[in-house]
Amino acid sequence: MKLTIIRSSGILPPKKTNHQMGACKAPISNLLLPSPPPSPPTPSQNATTRRLLLFSLPLLTTATTTNNLPLSTTGAKIASANSRIQLNSCWALAESYDPVSQAEKEASAAISRRVSEAVDLLEKGRELQAQGDFNEALLYFTQMVENYKDFAFSDYGRVGRALSLYEVGNREEAIAEMEDVSISLKGYPEIHAALAAALYADKHALLLAENQFTIATMLDPHYTDLSYVKETKHWPPSLVSSLQQFITLS
Repeated sequence: MKLTIIRSSGILPPKKTNHQMGACKAPISNLLLPSPPPSPPTPSQNATTRRLLLFSLPLLTTATTTNNLPLSTTGAKIASANSRIQLNSCWALAESYDPVSQAEKEASAAISRRVSEAVDLLEKGRELQAQGDFNEALLYFTQMVENYKDFAFSDYGRVGRALSLYEVGNREEAIAEMEDVSISLKGYPEIHAALAAALYADKHALLLAENQFTIATMLDPHYTDLSYVKETKHWPPSLVSSLQQFITLS
């Protein structure tokens, strides 16, 4: 008996059998679940990989250093030896180099010798002057001035020569020498005081004498003391007398 399907009555249709659905079946591959995407590495896995890499670096470095050690050590020794050779060569060149030529050395030695000779003559003249031997002192002062006039300190020899000339009686030449030296040694109090005494006593030039004496006493007030010029400066007696005349205006 056939069943009648009535949609409106709400009666369900009969279930179909497998035979009625047909032999067509879905493929098995379509029934498999799709494979999930690969998950990212976890932090613990990254840390493990990093540790392995760090632990492997010293081993690689040690192996490389061990393999290259003989060659690098030899190269370092060669470089060190070359550096020492170059350094020794530089020191040898520095020690052998002399910026002063032999001619310059000889010229310097000659000048030093002349300076020493001039100083010896000046000191000997002053020594004789202190002893009161003005004739002998005049010889040493004259020799020093004539032979070493290219030295600036020869003007001090001219001072001693002028004082000795005044004592031995050659007062005109003595005053001329004093006037000349008072210019080249301007500000040297002894020559200004000596010239003041000679200008007053021998030239009767009071105004000029006052000017010279003012310069001398401004620089050194001791020249107003006769004992100072006699005992300390070892002036000749004739010049001490002339200074006394000027101070007392006699």
